[in-house]
Amino acid sequence: MFDKELVEKIREAFPRAEKDFNGRERAFFDNGTGTLVVKRAAEAEAEARINCSANIGGVFNESKQAEAIIKAGREDIADFINAPSSETIISGESATSLVFNISYALGKDLTGKENIVTTNYEHYTNVSPWEELVERGKIKEVRYAKLNMGDGTIDLDHLDELIDENTKIVAVTAASNMLGTKSPLKIICKMARKVGAYFFVDAVHQIVHGLVDVQALDCDFLVFSAYKLFSSHGSFLYGKKELLETLKPFKVKTAPTSVPGKFEWGTRNQAMFAAITGVMEHFQWIAKEVQDKYEGRFMEYEGRRRELRIAMDAIEQNEKGLSKAVLIGFDGVPGLLKIPEVTVYGITGLERLDERVPTFSFEVEGIEGEEVARRLWEEGNIAARSGHFYSLAQDVHNKQKVVRISLVQYNTLEEVRTFLIVLKKICTDK
Repeated sequence: MFDKELVEKIREAFPRAEKDFNGRERAFFDNGTGTLVVKRAAEAEAEARINCSANIGGVFNESKQAEAIIKAGREDIADFINAPSSETIISGESATSLVFNISYALGKDLTGKENIVTTNYEHYTNVSPWEELVERGKIKEVRYAKLNMGDGTIDLDHLDELIDENTKIVAVTAASNMLGTKSPLKIICKMARKVGAYFFVDAVHQIVHGLVDVQALDCDFLVFSAYKLFSSHGSFLYGKKELLETLKPFKVKTAPTSVPGKFEWGTRNQAMFAAITGVMEHFQWIAKEVQDKYEGRFMEYEGRRRELRIAMDAIEQNEKGLSKAVLIGFDGVPGLLKIPEVTVYGITGLERLDERVPTFSFEVEGIEGEEVARRLWEEGNIAARSGHFYSLAQDVHNKQKVVRISLVQYNTLEEVRTFLIVLKKICTDK
């Protein structure tokens, strides 16, 4: 895990890690809904908004600088996910809008005989755009791979059975936003490749927690949201360049005909690109803080790409320590698995922490989820959430209002300890 000094430095990089805007001290455990903003991103966004508010395409300073910011932001994202070039990076209002954009473009070439295969733990962003193609008669059906009920992992045998010669797209989340389970993406990609299907990855929930390498995954498309990566609202999508050049998205007549512009509806938000550059600078700073532990590692990458790999690996290792503490507790405080009234969903084995991110959905016997969330806030200053997280898994298993906590790099063992103490008290006092 990160040492205490580094954790303190990381928390200093986030203006609201310690206290909310009212000055109330609290632990922010609602990161699965949207992370806090890192100071570098907020400052870069504000500066770009003030200094470069002009639209691109002009000969004057503000316009030229806006173009430079957008170009730099694309390059930063390409380095972050190891995309071949910045031209493969598309920006949009949200992950949902980007998936719909791609689904519409893919739908133009479909005949109504094809199927799309996905899973029963997808976010609806990776469900509704494909179901829309069914409603429009562009594909025959969307097929859903079952989950293993014990640990919430994908039933890979069932997934493989669903994929056939008529499968056009295999669309899978990188990590479940309810269960925290990571998908075995490389295995699933091989299944898609056997029948020549496109492989689409929803990385919205995974992106903040660890390494994402689109070339290593060999995915055709990958989407993530900036506001779940310490930045502003807005999202980004990677697509293989040859596919983006071939597909014909819906667009206005005078919009660009080349990538990435032909997929981007309306005017680009240069401030959003500036903010994501600020996030990448934050990650590079983390890499420098831990670089002595990574001598000789990730040498297949160069420069900033290697630094970003180092940062995300270090973050992932730190989060495993947080996950362990949540599950079994520490310093004499019982974890979720040791509180009899608590039921945890997803992978719980300590030997399998590589297979999950630190997102935990749970129920307390005899207490409504909203009541648990309220008492966590009022009695422990823990910002958690209860409800429906747009996860298909909740509908499939009729779990409409679970309590969810999701931890990231600025969360601490001390915060986890407070959370567990208060939760135990809630269970005892019910």
